[in-house]
Amino acid sequence: MTPHRATALMLNVGHALDHMFLLIFATAVTAIAADFGVARWEDLMPYGVAAFVLFGIGSLPAGRLGDLWGRRPMMIVFFVGIGMSSIGVSAAQSPWQLAIALALLGAFASIYHPVGIPMLLQNAAKPGLTIGINGLAGNLGLALAAIVTGFFVKHLGWRAAFVVPGALSIACGLLFAWIAPREADAPARRKATQTIDTGISLPHLLAIMTVASTVSGLVFNFSTNANYEMLADRLRDITRDPARLGTLLAVVYAVAACAQVIVGRLIDRFPLKPLYLSIIATQGALFALSTQVGGWAFLVLQLLFMAFVFGAIPFTDAMIVRFVDDRLRSRVAGMRLAVSLGASSLAVWLIGPVVKQAGFGALLWLMAGCSLLSLLVVSRLPSVRKAAPAAA
Repeated sequence: MTPHRATALMLNVGHALDHMFLLIFATAVTAIAADFGVARWEDLMPYGVAAFVLFGIGSLPAGRLGDLWGRRPMMIVFFVGIGMSSIGVSAAQSPWQLAIALALLGAFASIYHPVGIPMLLQNAAKPGLTIGINGLAGNLGLALAAIVTGFFVKHLGWRAAFVVPGALSIACGLLFAWIAPREADAPARRKATQTIDTGISLPHLLAIMTVASTVSGLVFNFSTNANYEMLADRLRDITRDPARLGTLLAVVYAVAACAQVIVGRLIDRFPLKPLYLSIIATQGALFALSTQVGGWAFLVLQLLFMAFVFGAIPFTDAMIVRFVDDRLRSRVAGMRLAVSLGASSLAVWLIGPVVKQAGFGALLWLMAGCSLLSLLVVSRLPSVRKAAPAAA
C-alpha cells in the first residue's frame, strides 16, 4: 500500500473514531445514570452538552492551525488527545466530573472535520466519491458505538466502553505519525490550485452552507443521540436486552451509511441543488411517518430516515471543495463548523426535556420541522458551476 493510500485509510479510520467517541455517552447513558444514582437517564443528558459545544466552536482554532501549522501534526494531536480524554471520562465519579471530561473529549474531537477532511481531499480526483466513502467511515463509527458500547455495558461496564476505544485511538495516533508523509509546507503557504466561480459572493454561499448545515446538524444530533433510547422505547414489547438493541442499531447505521457513498457518486455527476432538496424532503416525510408506528415497522423506518440523514451530510463539504481553494479550506470549514456544530449542540440539551415532557413522537415531529426549515434554506441556493483549475 502506498503512503498516500495508507494515510487516506487512517484518515477514514479517524472519522469513524471521531463519531464513535461522540456517541458512546448517549449509548451508555442509562448505565451511567444508574451508577451515579441519577433516577432518569434524561436528567443526565444535559451534562453532555459541553462536549458538543466544544466540538463545534473548537473547529475554528483547529481549522486555522490546520492551514497555518499543518494538517499532519494536527491529526496526530487529534488521535492521541481524543484517546486520552476518553480514558479520562472513564475515571469520572460524578455527573460534573463526567461533564468536564466529556467537554475535553469534544474539544479534541473538533479537530477532525476541519483538518482531516481537507487533508483527505487535497489530491482527490473524485471529491464526491471520496467524501461519500469518508462519510461511510464516519457512520460506521456510529454503528461501532452502538454495538461496542452495548457489549461493554452488558459484560464489562460502561467505563470499559471509554477505556478500550481510548487506547485504540492512541495506538492509531502513533501509527499515523509513522506512515503519514511529512508536509513540505503548511497549506496556507502553498500556491493556489483553482479559481473560484460560484456565481454568488463567497459570504452569501457561506451563509447558506452554515444555516443549512446548522439545521442538518440539529437533525443529526437529535437522531444519533436519541436513536438508542428511541429504539428501546419502540421495541420495549420485543426486547430489552442492551446488547441486542445495540446490535440492531448498529445494523441500522451500517446499512444507512451506504447512502453517503451513493450520494457522493451522484454529487460528481449531477447538480447539487435539486439532489440536496430531494433528499431533505424525503427525510422530513419519513420522520413524520415514524411518529405513527412501533415495533419492527419503526426499525425499518428508522433505517430509512437515517439513510436520508446521512445522505444529506456530504453536500456542504462538496461545496467547500468545489468553490474554496485548498489553502483556505480548513479555515473556511472551521468557520462554518464552529457556527453550525456549536448551534446544533442545542439538540443534545433538548432531547432529555422534550422526551421527558412529550415523548419520542414529539421529538420526531421536531426533526420533521427541522427538515422543512432546511428545505426552505437550501431552496435559496443558486445553481452552481464547477471551479476551474488555476492558471500556471
